[in-house]
Amino acid sequence: MSSPEAVPDGEDARPIRVLIVDDQGLVRGGLHSILQSQPDIAVVGEAADGDQAIEQVRAHDPDVVLMDLRMPVLDGIEATRRIVASSHAQVVALTTFETDEYVYGALRAGAAGFLLKDSPAESLADAVRTVHRGQALLSPAITRRLMDAYAAAPSPALVSELDVLTPREREVLIAIAQGKSNAETARALFVGEATVKSHVTGILAKLGLRDRVQAVVFAYEAGLVRPGG
Repeated sequence: MSSPEAVPDGEDARPIRVLIVDDQGLVRGGLHSILQSQPDIAVVGEAADGDQAIEQVRAHDPDVVLMDLRMPVLDGIEATRRIVASSHAQVVALTTFETDEYVYGALRAGAAGFLLKDSPAESLADAVRTVHRGQALLSPAITRRLMDAYAAAPSPALVSELDVLTPREREVLIAIAQGKSNAETARALFVGEATVKSHVTGILAKLGLRDRVQAVVFAYEAGLVRPGG
């Protein structure tokens, strides 16, 4: 993980607002203590289930939600889906196993990535900063294992949606699904990085996707990239 970035001066110095969601009080307390010690992060609320999480998002308008996936009343997958649909918050799924089916469900629901509950303290803070910057929190290797395990056969409806993309946009979408950065994609396609960024923006807009994580899931479920391929 990269080292924490310096907090800028002025209005942009507002702390990153975080909501912690977990049905275990000890877990919530531990996460709260770690994050509250960071000068650029403020914990604005806690919740013990999905319903409470949705209420807390409405009340506190967090930038990032740390979301446990297995909870009573309303699980983290459905809570993620509702929060993503109704707010600007980025959701990070908290899990014990990196290839859990629940993780795949959370990514499909709109989570910006996931984090293992036993990750080091510095990784937790860095994860919050990463998703707040609009970046995905998902390694290519783990993405491939998740898709190999859980991606279903290509959906005809999604396959037909690919028709809105230009051939170049398809190439860029494949690169995203393979875990390539914009710079790596630019080198592979012999174009400028700014051009790749423009294509990524166009792909997300045309397909109605929130971010690169959803683009990865879409690429696999539309059959553009095959599990195990």
